[in-house]
Amino acid sequence: MPSDADLARAAQAGDAASVGALLSRHQARLLGVALTMLREPADAEDAVQEAAVIALTRIGDLRDPSAVGPWLRAIVRSCCLMRLRARPALPAGDIEAIARPDASLDPARILEQHATSDWVWHAVEELPPPLRVVTLLRYFAGMTSSRDIGTLCTIPAGTVRRRLAQARARLAQSLLASASAVYPDVRGYAAERRQEAEWTVDSLNRGEFGAVLRENWKPTVDSTLGKAGTMHGFAPLLACANVDFESGVRQRLTDVVASRDILIYRTDLISPPDDPEHCPPGATWLLSLDAGRVGRFRLFHAPRPAARLTARAAG
Repeated sequence: MPSDADLARAAQAGDAASVGALLSRHQARLLGVALTMLREPADAEDAVQEAAVIALTRIGDLRDPSAVGPWLRAIVRSCCLMRLRARPALPAGDIEAIARPDASLDPARILEQHATSDWVWHAVEELPPPLRVVTLLRYFAGMTSSRDIGTLCTIPAGTVRRRLAQARARLAQSLLASASAVYPDVRGYAAERRQEAEWTVDSLNRGEFGAVLRENWKPTVDSTLGKAGTMHGFAPLLACANVDFESGVRQRLTDVVASRDILIYRTDLISPPDDPEHCPPGATWLLSLDAGRVGRFRLFHAPRPAARLTARAAG
């Protein structure tokens, strides 16, 4: 029987079955850790499922393959602490950083670095769209706030949390059940969508967004831009893009998450030199595809840090 270290090294080399074997081997002990901390079986199972998803996307970050068992248990403890951190008697501590999604990780880089990405993405693609979109935003696009995800998806934060719990359960089950399967390469699709996103943002910065709309978006597209409500067709999108362009606003593409019919772009917003507080710091684009073209577009602006808001109000 292969050791934990052998399985961990194989998993890091791209053997998806080894990841599944590791999770299966340690599942009982991980559940025991979670039950000891949370007491409630349903909460414990949910914490283990979340830890499994995190481990699957971060196996390449494990430095010592022989320590994979403690590493998995640390992630479970971290997930449990995140659930308990509202209780003053149980401070989260430094270990929480292990499980917190790293917003600085580029999803494109995750796909390049982790050889099991095809397997992970297949499981994500199997989720129903309402569960898939919150999963992509939470775990791959760096949106850690249920309230922000809810704002972008126009659903309550509580619904976001419920959908994430359902998605984690399905994803963990799918990943464990399909560990030995072989799936098509997603890198070509992701690279194509990344190139498309770069062209989109570049065209926006040149005042040529109309070309992108005609090429890749449906004329009947529905758009929700912040609090402006739902708009239809190209005209309002072009009007908004032209206002930003003429004001000197520019965008810099930072992340692209490419699913079968859901795309997520994350951009930094660059204010005009003469008005450095003109823009919020960034934006998240949520694009829903219909027959390969954008049929629905939602835009979420990241809030300004509280310190900047206070300084601006004082001025």
